[in-house]
Amino acid sequence: MATTAELFEEPFVADEYIERLVWRTPGGGSRGGPEAFDPKRLLEEFVNHIQELQIMDERIQRKVEKLEQQCQKEAKEFARKVQELQKSNQVAFQHFQELDEHISYVATKVCHLGDQLEGVNTPRQRAVEAQKLMKYFNEFLDGQLKSDVFTNSEKIKEAADIIQKLHLIAQELPFDRFSEVKSKIASKYHDLECQLIQEFTSAQRRGEISRMREVAAVLLHFKGYSHCVDVYIKQCQEGAYLRNDIFEDAAILCQRVNKQVGDIFSNPETVLAKLIQNVFEIKLQSFVKEQLEECRKSDAEQYLKNLYDLYTRTTNLSSKLMEFNLGTDKQTFLSKLIKSIFISYLENYIEVETGYLKSRSAMILQRYYDSKNHQKRSIGTGGIQDLKERIRQRTNLPLGPSIDTHGETFLSQEVVVNLLQETKQAFERCHRLSDPSDLPRNAFRIFTILVEFLCIEHIDYALETGLAGIPSSDSKNANLYFLDVVQQANTIFHLFDKQFNDHLMPLISSSPKLSECLQKKKEIIEQMEMKLDTGIDRTLNCMIGQMKHILAAEQKKTDFKPEDENNVLIQYTNACVKVCAYVRKQVEKIKNSMDGKNVDTVLMELGVRFHRLIYEHLQQYSYSCMGGMLAICDVAEYRKCAKDFKIPMVLHLFDTLHALCNLLVVAPDNLKQVCSGEQLANLDKNILHSFVQLRADYRSARLARHFS
Repeated sequence: MATTAELFEEPFVADEYIERLVWRTPGGGSRGGPEAFDPKRLLEEFVNHIQELQIMDERIQRKVEKLEQQCQKEAKEFARKVQELQKSNQVAFQHFQELDEHISYVATKVCHLGDQLEGVNTPRQRAVEAQKLMKYFNEFLDGQLKSDVFTNSEKIKEAADIIQKLHLIAQELPFDRFSEVKSKIASKYHDLECQLIQEFTSAQRRGEISRMREVAAVLLHFKGYSHCVDVYIKQCQEGAYLRNDIFEDAAILCQRVNKQVGDIFSNPETVLAKLIQNVFEIKLQSFVKEQLEECRKSDAEQYLKNLYDLYTRTTNLSSKLMEFNLGTDKQTFLSKLIKSIFISYLENYIEVETGYLKSRSAMILQRYYDSKNHQKRSIGTGGIQDLKERIRQRTNLPLGPSIDTHGETFLSQEVVVNLLQETKQAFERCHRLSDPSDLPRNAFRIFTILVEFLCIEHIDYALETGLAGIPSSDSKNANLYFLDVVQQANTIFHLFDKQFNDHLMPLISSSPKLSECLQKKKEIIEQMEMKLDTGIDRTLNCMIGQMKHILAAEQKKTDFKPEDENNVLIQYTNACVKVCAYVRKQVEKIKNSMDGKNVDTVLMELGVRFHRLIYEHLQQYSYSCMGGMLAICDVAEYRKCAKDFKIPMVLHLFDTLHALCNLLVVAPDNLKQVCSGEQLANLDKNILHSFVQLRADYRSARLARHFS
């Protein structure tokens, strides 16, 4: 049986168990082993082993049954003990409740007894205290203070408590009978109050926070408590303003006091608020007045700069002080302090601002015109000027004599930058110093000044002067400077628009003044654009006039009808060369003077007029065969010049003109074929006929027959 038990190993695997049994049995090995394989002996071993296992199973089963019976018995015993414990616990809980009720009863009795004792002791204590007060009162009646509490300086705290109570009692006594004693008590009250304040002052100088806290607690019930706070505030500021920056000194002072005031006073937020009020109403107000009053009437620029700087630094200081506990509504408290300092300066701020901005702008303009040795002429307003303007817009005729500006545009980016910089600073001051309800209106006033001096007095004046300087279209060798005016005016418009968006819009974006400003800006720009369009149109007329002069002076009739047809050595005429050179120069100038779609618009207009000029010019001559070839060469050169415009319509016009010029040289038999070509098929027959008539051989019967 022991051998059988040895065969069981954990974990139990049946196959391995059989394998181990076989190897332990003699004759159970393989046929090739040291012992021959004996199946009978192995079978016998298996039968015996099975019997042993059955016996083992029975023994184990009996043991299991015995253990189960023992477990059931112990479970019943445990359940019985648990029931007994529950009963004991229930009894203990009942005893605890009874004890708790008894304790509550006793506590109630004790409280009742305490109330009774207090009811007896409180009147007794009051009586004792009243007796002491009567004793001290008698000393004041007798005029001799003998008690140690009044004569011993170390008992000043007890003396203060007694005299404060006697002072309250004395207030209730009739004056006629107790006037003398009342005055003595009041005198002692005042003396003790002064001693306490002096003690507080000495403790503050020594830096004894605990002693300051004790004295402040005693003085809290005295009338002189506020004087104690004043002394504290005064001494806090001694030596606090040693730097050049009073605002930084004030911030450091308040931060230092904020850390210690809670350890001294029972109402630290009130004391700190009073300190801040003292700093604002005394130190800062006197500093602001000193800085502003000396330049208020003599130097408006410095006055405005100082006002802006001081107000900004004051509001920054206020923002720092918002971190402290100053009571319930510290925002309103600090705003009132700032207003009390600056109200006299902010009431008329915008009047000073606009007055200074006008004078400064006028000075900037006058200084510029003086540097040019230019006496600014009056443009004029009213009915006559308006009538001239309308006539000029409709007829494009110069009204009045032309003015020689000697190439001066009377526009200066330096002047513009100075005006915009002054206005920018004015907008910044306006944003900071204006009341929120007045901000849009004040910003609009500044904007109108900018419009007046920048747009009207400078840009509009330059445009009027530039218009007056444009020569008539029949002038020879005219210098055209108006495109320079256009270029500079365009740059200035961009700067003006940028300031409008960056600095004015944020100030008026949520007010009715927004639409008013946008309308005013729109009117100004439209007025300027109208004058620019007029000037550009007249400048283009002058360009065409210059081309006419070149063509009239350089083009000869013999160019297109040479005497010797076989001896023409030039590729194109001298007139064509000079006109093309002039046109290229003007195209480059237009591109440099404008931007965006304006360039294409003006170049297209110039190209159309240029084409019309060449078309009408070619109509004035009669062309031989070789002259026609030369005309084609000229038009080809004009077309090459037109490519610089980079305007498809202009190039198309010259392509068509070039095709028309082919009619001057084509053989009579091919005229109809050429006229029905792609480029000429859509043209009016009269136009085609007009070009054919320019041929020197038009009168021949053969040509007339082919074209009819």
